[in-house]
Parts: sequence; C-alpha cells; structure tokens
Amino acid sequence: MAGVVGLMVNAVLFGTGAVIVLSVPELREHAAYLIAAVVLASLVATPLIAWKIAPRMRLRYWRERENAA
Repeated sequence: MAGVVGLMVNAVLFGTGAVIVLSVPELREHAAYLIAAVVLASLVATPLIAWKIAPRMRLRYWRERENAA
C-alpha cells in the first residue's frame, strides 16, 4: 500500500516543487539545477511521507480509532 501511496506523494511533491521553481523569476534563472534538486528532494521525502500515510488508509486503523474513543 505504501508503494501506491508513494507514487501519488512523489507526483505531488515534484509538481509542487516544479511549480515553485518555474513561477519565481529568481529561481527560474537556475531552473536546470533546481529542477534536479526538486527531483532528488521528492525522491528522498516520498518514502517518509508514504510510510506515515499508508497505515491510515487501512480500515483496521479507523476501527481501532473508533473503539478507543
């Protein structure tokens, strides 16, 4: 499940970073290097975020949460 979530997280992180780099004129001048940095940063951050999100997507997690309340 984390792998499927990871694909979506990676797309969102890369897209957000690319939009920021390309929309700020000062950053656009160095876009060749910054886009590569965005790719690397999104690849590093994706597993960490996906491992946090994936357990919450399971039905068992929500049942345990409702029973605890």
